[in-house]
Amino acid sequence: MTVTESNRALAEQLNGRLRDVVLMLRRVNADQPITSQQLSVLGSLRDGPRRMTGLAAEHGVRLPTMTAQINRLERDGLVTRGRDVSDARVVTVGLTAEGDERLRSGRERRLEFLAERLAVLSEAERAAVAAALPALGKLFAAPGNP
Repeated sequence: MTVTESNRALAEQLNGRLRDVVLMLRRVNADQPITSQQLSVLGSLRDGPRRMTGLAAEHGVRLPTMTAQINRLERDGLVTRGRDVSDARVVTVGLTAEGDERLRSGRERRLEFLAERLAVLSEAERAAVAAALPALGKLFAAPGNP
C-alpha cells in the first residue's frame, strides 16, 4: 500500500493528538502511588493471569523490562507470580485483590476526568468523538484482528 501525502499528514496530526492524550492521562494519576505504565500492566491482567512473555509483547518492551515492572508490582502486593499448569517453566502473573482495587480506582479517576473533559464539548463535538470510535478501534486493532 502506498502512503499518500494526505495519509502522512493525517498520521502526523493523529500522532500529535495521541501524544496529548497519553500525557493528559498520565497527569490524571501523577499523584498516585503507582505509575500510568504500572496501571496499564494491571489492566492487562484484569481478565486473568498472563504469561510474562505475552505481557512484554503487548506493552512493546523486552522481557527484562517487564520483569522489572512486575518485580515492583509484586513488591507492592499488587500482583502474584505463578506457573503455567501446562508448562511449569512458564511464569505467569495475576492480580491480587489489592492490585484489582488499585486498577479499579485508577480507571475510575481516568473515567471521571474524561467525562468532565467531554462535558465541555458541544453535543455535536461529543457526537463526532463517538462517531470516530469505531474507526479508531479498527485503526488500533492488532494486524489480522479487525
